[in-house]
Amino acid sequence: MAEILYLTELLGLPVYDLKGRVLGRVKDAALVPLIDPARVDRYLLGGGLAWLTVRHDQVESIGLDGIRLRDEKLTPYHNDEYMLRLVRDLLDQQIIDAQGRKVVRVTDVTFEIAETNAHHSLRITEVDVGLRSVIRRLAQGVLPPRIVRRVQRPISVQSISWAYCNVVEADPQRRLRLNITNDLLERMHPADIADIVEELGPEDREAILSTMDKEVAAETLSEVDPELQAQILESMEPQTAADIIEEMDPSEAADVIEELEDKVAAEIIEELEPETKSEVSELLEFEDDSAGRLMTTEYVTVPAKATAGEALRILRGHPELLEQMTLVYLQDEKERLAGAVPLARLVLAEPDRPLTKLAVDELHQVEVAEAQSKVIEMFDKYNLLSLPVTDETGQLVGVITADDIITALREK
Repeated sequence: MAEILYLTELLGLPVYDLKGRVLGRVKDAALVPLIDPARVDRYLLGGGLAWLTVRHDQVESIGLDGIRLRDEKLTPYHNDEYMLRLVRDLLDQQIIDAQGRKVVRVTDVTFEIAETNAHHSLRITEVDVGLRSVIRRLAQGVLPPRIVRRVQRPISVQSISWAYCNVVEADPQRRLRLNITNDLLERMHPADIADIVEELGPEDREAILSTMDKEVAAETLSEVDPELQAQILESMEPQTAADIIEEMDPSEAADVIEELEDKVAAEIIEELEPETKSEVSELLEFEDDSAGRLMTTEYVTVPAKATAGEALRILRGHPELLEQMTLVYLQDEKERLAGAVPLARLVLAEPDRPLTKLAVDELHQVEVAEAQSKVIEMFDKYNLLSLPVTDETGQLVGVITADDIITALREK
């Protein structure tokens, strides 16, 4: 089993030259993520008026007693934007624990002492976030490291594998930037990602949603507190915000845009695709408390005279809508709502079966101007999963789902 070393133990270690003389003590260590995202590339020493740099390939051995060099030609430290300095840029910063689904603060770093070509190097294996690392920090410089290790032994380890932390990179403002586009984070449930987003600072929220898959970002934004939704979108470039809104349900998109400042809302709407822009603009014209503001305009209709087989062929052209679909709506020649067929009944029917023979006996519906309180009452009274919305002529203009009702109740 490879030996380990903690960042708190590394700091302050003496660095010896070839004759055993102390050149200085370690004040920080740095990665160069573009070269190797886990290996310590530089050791920064403080021992005089200026800091000195030790390259990883100059090190002979590393241990609790110090670092011994095999090449003592040190160079002055110069700031490098490609370096991630562990003390300055990582320690005490927030990082996403994609397994624990929360935001945690880094309190220490665990290294593996690796041996390559007869010399030692340090590779990050974990970032520590629990009580053990806090104890190490408190005891740093007070108790010998070996005693601290014995004291902390009974305490459970709380750490995150460096592999799950993604590659971090430093920016000129010394913030941590996480590479959020990895599969691990995007496989989490959007509600869990939303919990993470809500705990981050404004710049990191924007970084997460701007760089991840736009569909996942849209689902995540839908789970975020409405007031925070507006703050996030207002901090983004209009085109980036529009790309995310494009992936949202039109009714959710309209609700989000309405919370924005007028100037920002207009800029984002202008960047939307024509079809989305039309749908969102139309929804924004409805009264806030109307059924029209609850409905989605994404639904499928089929001619009332069609057969089950013909209806299924139409549905195959809209696979993205099937997940939430419970009813297939029928239209007459004048595009008026003429009935609905349960999806399960349609799938099991013979292909030549007329849809009118499969339609429900009683179809509840509301007009677009109906009060939301009435809509909520209908869902409760009739145990509805969806409810069609019509205009004054009887034409279908949208559908309200149970999810829409849950969202509305949560916001009241």
